[in-house]
Amino acid sequence: MKKISKRLKNAKELITKQIYSPKESLNLLKQIATAHFIESAEAHISLNIDPKYADQQLRTTLVLPNGTGKTIRLAILLSEDKIKAEYKEQADIVGSMDLIEKITKGEIDFDILISSPEMMPKLAKLGRVLGPKGLMPSPKSGTVTDNIEQTINEFKKGKVEYKADKTGIVHINFGKLNFSNDALFENLMAVYKSIEQNKPNGVKGRYFNSFYICSSMSPSIELNLMELKDV
Repeated sequence: MKKISKRLKNAKELITKQIYSPKESLNLLKQIATAHFIESAEAHISLNIDPKYADQQLRTTLVLPNGTGKTIRLAILLSEDKIKAEYKEQADIVGSMDLIEKITKGEIDFDILISSPEMMPKLAKLGRVLGPKGLMPSPKSGTVTDNIEQTINEFKKGKVEYKADKTGIVHINFGKLNFSNDALFENLMAVYKSIEQNKPNGVKGRYFNSFYICSSMSPSIELNLMELKDV
């Protein structure tokens, strides 16, 4: 049997109830996050969906009101004639066929790749490289667009993509634990409302099974779904 560390054991002892209100859970989350670095706040939501059916799949984006707390590197892929000086000021990497060449060589120095539609056929051959890393642009994630400036601004402000995995669970970071409780609460509610508003058409009956939060290194805390609904 795997031995539980003293730190984790002490954290679990602080979780004295089965379910918590959203605000209670955030207070507790900060108490049990004792790693020697600023941990991320994570939400793990189990949904009553079966993603193998097209009408029960969930994949979309939202802009967190207070951002993610992470510094992201944005790369923009455009045809040469669409590259503007302001894009180079706003994004970390801007390129055309030269950027595709770098990616082909394995030079992937970015967290998000935004592409204009006409460059996607040229990028298709790199699906095996970018796909497993979650970096392939797609319309559903908002990363294939002609509105480059707006898209850059949204991702810089805290736009995130999320989707349900094959078991129907959504995993999403909603900030850092050095955020104020109010900021974390706003982000958490934005996650809940986004999932609720994007309920797949094929879902019948109950939608949410459970809603847990945790930090990068802490045990999880279950939230009261009824209280989430009433906020």
